[in-house]
Amino acid sequence: MAETKREIERKYEATGDDVRLPDLTKVTGVAGVVDKGVAELDAVYYDTQDLRLAADSLTLRRRTGGDDAGWHLKFPVATGIRDEIRAPLSPDVPRTLAALLRSRVRDTRLTPVVRLLSSRHVRHLLDGDGTLLAEVSVDAVRAERLSPAPGATAAWTEVEVELADDVDPALLDRVEKRLRKAGLRPSHSASKLARALAETAPDTPDTPAVLVVEKAPATDKTTDKTTDETTAGDHVLGYLRAQRDALVDLDPAVRRDLPDSVHQMRVATRRMRSAFKSYGKVLDRTVTDPVGEELKWLAGELGVDRDQEVLTERLQGRIAALPRPLLLGPVRGRLRIWSVARRSGSRRKTIAVLDSKRYLALLDTLDALLDGPPLRPAARRPVAQVVPKAVLKDYDRLAGRIAHALELGPGGPRDLAMHDARKAAKRARYAAEAAKPALGAPAKKFARRMKAVQTVLGDHQDSVVAREALRGLAIQAHLAGESAFTWGLLHGQEAATAADRERELPEVWRKASRPGLRERLLA
Repeated sequence: MAETKREIERKYEATGDDVRLPDLTKVTGVAGVVDKGVAELDAVYYDTQDLRLAADSLTLRRRTGGDDAGWHLKFPVATGIRDEIRAPLSPDVPRTLAALLRSRVRDTRLTPVVRLLSSRHVRHLLDGDGTLLAEVSVDAVRAERLSPAPGATAAWTEVEVELADDVDPALLDRVEKRLRKAGLRPSHSASKLARALAETAPDTPDTPAVLVVEKAPATDKTTDKTTDETTAGDHVLGYLRAQRDALVDLDPAVRRDLPDSVHQMRVATRRMRSAFKSYGKVLDRTVTDPVGEELKWLAGELGVDRDQEVLTERLQGRIAALPRPLLLGPVRGRLRIWSVARRSGSRRKTIAVLDSKRYLALLDTLDALLDGPPLRPAARRPVAQVVPKAVLKDYDRLAGRIAHALELGPGGPRDLAMHDARKAAKRARYAAEAAKPALGAPAKKFARRMKAVQTVLGDHQDSVVAREALRGLAIQAHLAGESAFTWGLLHGQEAATAADRERELPEVWRKASRPGLRERLLA
């Protein structure tokens, strides 16, 4: 079994081997310093031959010595913060850790790349009650390159301050102030491995270089702001690469069942698929459409858990808002049983999808497509000549679908038409978000307006799905001899919500499509 620990630490450069720490009881809040002695640590770090993990600021090691011997896999969370996932000692990389690296490693073998021998002198900083605040260690490190190009060595001494669990991070600032006065300076390397790779790297063109920086976790942000010289191809490919990277980065988060990870991974797939369609004049759709279908498959598989979670939360909220006299029968218990039954095995299915050959083949396909993109002639044109027109094309598509939905009377056909309009609104929003680096404020405002339209249409669709679920719950309750009154009441509330959204849509659309929209995007 693997366990996870949030690691909050700072590293400091030391000159020479004889490092003398200042009196840390002078730090506010620190009442005592306890010498815990010296531990001899032996760590072997694993990576691919082209150092994919190091390039993403991930570390995988097998360490003996000390009180935490075992396998350690570290993921960056923010500057100075990492999640360390531990597994017991074993000869080979544990399957639990290997799975978390699959989106990066795939079928490539993990091999030892660096060995670090550290003589660690540990002190514990305690408060007045004897509670551990932080661990300060002076590490004398000797690094040996194992591969590629083995043989090189390096040695240095560093100071590491690691915060104890649930301690205010402000303590690190106070300790750092004291260490700086003693002549220590923050380390230029994000980790021991990064420094070892940099200092033992042979000066040959065949050896992969690793940039010694600490990588931030994936976000929804697009590429940096473009310039007048940026081509449409460069702009679109930059956006797509950001989404591909997000997909790879979020894979282990989904496997760890971290909050919102499935949703964010689905968003990355949808943004890529949407970009393929929106920017068909930049990338050949005969090549990208099949990839888009695979992305659609992945989003659908990932959506099993997420859609059920959202629906359950919606119904729970409805039930919580009802006065107690209107809750007839075991309503909450019925909903809980229904939700568990629908989610049974879905988590296991999600992991199976991420382990499947089809998914790994999709990641390889995305890499190949972005390395050798099927560019069309418009890709060579300036971004300002191509991107605004693509956004407006999606806007016109949305306008047509909304007009069609508003022409229909209430009922099934209108529900389907509004669902189609919702998908068009999402595509127009994604196109505008992708255009932000090129178009700036107009694209940002446009995306915000499209999101407002999408929100109204999305709530309408959620009510459609909720009504179908409530009908099924009412049938189950009736067949079990329970009252179906509450489920019918909730069904009526959802129908009223749908009617409200239908009445609201024309005004929201009027505001979103106000005059001057085209002119601002094309300016």
